Amino acid sequence: MRDLDNSPGGQETADTLPSTDLAGMRAEYGGAPFGSGEDVDLDETWLAGGWEPLLRHWIEQATAVGVAEPNAMVLATVSLADGTPRPVARTVLCKGLSPEGVTFYTNYDSAKGSQLAAVPFAAATFVWPALGRQVHVRGAIERVPAETTEVYWRSRPRDSQLGAWASRQSKPIGSRAELDRTMAETIARFENVDEIPVPPHWGGFLLRPDEVEFWQGRRGRLHNRIRVLVENGAMKVERLQP
Repeated sequence: MRDLDNSPGGQETADTLPSTDLAGMRAEYGGAPFGSGEDVDLDETWLAGGWEPLLRHWIEQATAVGVAEPNAMVLATVSLADGTPRPVARTVLCKGLSPEGVTFYTNYDSAKGSQLAAVPFAAATFVWPALGRQVHVRGAIERVPAETTEVYWRSRPRDSQLGAWASRQSKPIGSRAELDRTMAETIARFENVDEIPVPPHWGGFLLRPDEVEFWQGRRGRLHNRIRVLVENGAMKVERLQP
């Protein structure tokens, strides 16, 4: 085992790590995705029932083969902090899926919450490399009703509820010790409270898609891409070139 004590904190540095050929990294797609038992091309007919059933099915298949956090999605928003539109992306968890859209929860005063308030549009990408699949969801954003947030809030572990109260998400903090101290104060605050209330600054967003793209990796980079366009309740399905 390599000695890790040759740098501050016992961490490896760029000089001690082996060089990596990023340009040479690639995976060959095609064949049955691991554990799925399927080796069929994504087809437009799979979307006959709408985009939501297929997305749900793919999440269920990712769950079945043991993908960690199969409901994780990369959420992209637009920041106008310096007056120039800039994309910002981070990973969040999908906590609701329906024909209306994709739901996730956050601190409304966080960076993403503020960005969505200013520009109420977003894109989210689900990625399952073990299955050779991706799904891109793009559309308008709106807050979910308080009752919907309340139902989800009650399902969260108590530690997660306390964390939502303790953290001023995305705001700078002086140290980890300061964060731990704030958490301890929050635990003491709610020590005798059986049901911790939903913070006024916390809740859900619904991403209502006007575009959903399903991606399936195939050999020679000739991937399958099927896009669903949604407008006024009508749906158009089309194949895109890879």
